[in-house]
Amino acid sequence: MTTDVTIIGAGLGGLTLARVLHLHGIPATVYEAEPSPTARSQGGLLDIHDYNGQLAIQAADLIDEFGAIVLDGRQAMRILDTDGTVLFDKSDDGTGGRPEVQRGELRQILLDSLPPGTVRWGRKVTRTRALGEGRHEVVFADGRSVVTGLLVGADGAWSRVRPLLTAAEPAYTGRSVVETYLYDAATRHPATAKAVGAGSMMVPAPHREIFVHRERDDTLHAYAGLSVPQDWFAAVDFSDPAAAAARIAAEFAGWAPELTALITATDTAPVLRSLHALPAGTRWDRVPGVTLLGDAAHLAAPNGEGANLAMLDGAELGRALAARPGDTEAALAAYEQAMFERALEFAETPGSDPGESTVHDLVAAFTRHEQP
Repeated sequence: MTTDVTIIGAGLGGLTLARVLHLHGIPATVYEAEPSPTARSQGGLLDIHDYNGQLAIQAADLIDEFGAIVLDGRQAMRILDTDGTVLFDKSDDGTGGRPEVQRGELRQILLDSLPPGTVRWGRKVTRTRALGEGRHEVVFADGRSVVTGLLVGADGAWSRVRPLLTAAEPAYTGRSVVETYLYDAATRHPATAKAVGAGSMMVPAPHREIFVHRERDDTLHAYAGLSVPQDWFAAVDFSDPAAAAARIAAEFAGWAPELTALITATDTAPVLRSLHALPAGTRWDRVPGVTLLGDAAHLAAPNGEGANLAMLDGAELGRALAARPGDTEAALAAYEQAMFERALEFAETPGSDPGESTVHDLVAAFTRHEQP
């Protein structure tokens, strides 16, 4: 394959693609808006599934490196009622079906696996345009530009590459989460740490929920979710962290104090994350020389599959290109067909929005899942 490959976005999907291409002797360049690999926190824990994310890790030949960053015991899961009663409690069974890793550490092993200079940092894309015959121009905020024979948009929810393929745009899902952290939890917040348990904890209720991961170094990383319009959050003064935390916590009045402490006792300023999604089933006709992967292609409400799908997209695209060195368009067509079907299947995963469901609905679903 002689066509140059330009990847926009150094997230997990884009880096997996670059790694798989590298293993097959196909050079690629990744352009990333962030100025450096450490420019910002890369988020919390990810459970990497044996039916998609781990397949991508295998394709990238990084199984040993992945195993070294797995956090033991974090597959444990609890569901609590709002009064703190434990309704479902599953320990980590050690099977490795959904091991938890820190997103930043996973990204780093992918970065370390690439030849120096593969990622060009501080290259924020401002626009893209088709030049004809499958070639595209990418223009960056610093005035520089590149022309490429194969452009891959791995640039997330607000992709600058997506408009080359479809007019679909993300829409607000009706739900947002507020992100908080409690450090040294066992020492400083023992009741909350006990409630969370060894791994993850969920407390669902109609139109609101709290979800928590126990991360490395005894850190509790929490998300308080509310199904309210974006205008509601516009009235919350997030420039005053204490006032914002109190306002969010007020929506959980009557919940057990060890649960609301995940909001009121946060060691960091609460961060609002508005959740958006592309229309389920978004697809496009084949356009020569360009494609998408991950959230750029199939952004969905959080359901535990996003990072896994992005990595599998990257791996499958890389393998499709390597398998058809003389026919890039056939490779892209095969990749997109499988990706569309895979994305639609997981976009329909139940339980991604609390809505009118109750904690007992969720417990019943988990219990059914655990039965042989």
